[in-house]
Amino acid sequence: KIILLMAKILIVDDSKSMRQMVQFTLKNSEHELLEADDGDVALELAKKQSFDLILTDINMPRMDGLTLTQELRALSGHQKTPIMILTTESSDEKKVIGRKYGANGWIVKPFTPEKLLTVVKKIVG
Repeated sequence: KIILLMAKILIVDDSKSMRQMVQFTLKNSEHELLEADDGDVALELAKKQSFDLILTDINMPRMDGLTLTQELRALSGHQKTPIMILTTESSDEKKVIGRKYGANGWIVKPFTPEKLLTVVKKIVG
């Protein structure tokens, strides 16, 4: 019997419709999907459990995605966790900051479901 390993993916975005769109895109992928509506909530979740992938927006209230990325990299359990930035920000300056803080990649919104699925499949299988 083959057991498929599910990945645990955290979706961080202050926009409920964006979280729903990511959930909908990944719903058939058999992965466990968790949501957080800002960086503070995501960081608290990450302190209690590990994730195989974190998808985060940048522009959010309380704690933005770049700060979240930096904070996650400071946690012993998330130093190697793949973190993808999902944002409308496409400037090279933001991407440089994102990489410096530990982001593994960048997906600019709006994105196609195929693009998101391809990236997720590359990272978690």
